[in-house]
Amino acid sequence: MSTTVSQLAHYNAKVARSRATSEPAWVRWSLIIIALLFLSLFLFIPLAAVFTEALRKGFETYIAALVEPDALSAIKLTLIAAAISLPLNLVFGVAAAWAIAKFEFKGKSILITLIDLPFAVSPVIAGLIYVLIFGLQGWFGEWLIDHDLKVIFAIPGIVLATIFVTFPFIARELIPLMQAQGKEEEEAGLVLGASGWQILWHITLPNIKWGLLYGVILTNARAMGEFGAVSVVSGHIRGMTNTMPLHVEILYNEYNYAAAFAVASLLAFLALVTLALKSYIEWQSAHSVIAAKPVDE
Repeated sequence: MSTTVSQLAHYNAKVARSRATSEPAWVRWSLIIIALLFLSLFLFIPLAAVFTEALRKGFETYIAALVEPDALSAIKLTLIAAAISLPLNLVFGVAAAWAIAKFEFKGKSILITLIDLPFAVSPVIAGLIYVLIFGLQGWFGEWLIDHDLKVIFAIPGIVLATIFVTFPFIARELIPLMQAQGKEEEEAGLVLGASGWQILWHITLPNIKWGLLYGVILTNARAMGEFGAVSVVSGHIRGMTNTMPLHVEILYNEYNYAAAFAVASLLAFLALVTLALKSYIEWQSAHSVIAAKPVDE
């Protein structure tokens, strides 16, 4: 009898939730149509235009634009900047999220605010800050010249600018996830004699793996597509300090539209790959949450 009453109560609760969140059919279809129109106008049509313009003069012209020495240099520099900034952001993001979610300390709110700083500061201003610090007339300009070191208008400056605009992504993805999970499992591992590294590798990281991968993908996408901060510190030296977005701008300003859209299409393709990976990770994360729930829920 008690089982029947419990099942009935569970069913009534599900029906109540369904009624509370359901809308008339015309409302649902109106919202879907509006969303599709918005996506078509601002996403699908521009993407189609990029690939159409890139291939307008034929596939040979398209490939020639991508294998041109300046284009290859831009692609290489973009991958280098992403490959250097991503591991550094990964270490910082995990460390910052772990410290904020698992410990209480003075200045915690200040650290959270500083992590959000790149979201509030214009990338152009970030680039100007590095010019002020490391430029020829900057604070460390004379010291860098004396030691034959170059930061601005060189790869180190591009990497620094890329790190600045991307370092919040992993930390901001992990902080709420770690806070929601709590620290009971880490404390249990500590009671059982596990070291800090063992807790990190065998408890913390497996619990946050999907959120971590999601943050890594977003960071990588922003690193490869960054324009403002990199534009300021790069100097636009063709074949040397131009990343892919900067190379697209130069080609477009020179009215070389076929080559500009060819390189832009490569960036768009990388964005689509990123979107696909993001969707897969979200699906896997949701599937893991559902699998972890008790059957009676």
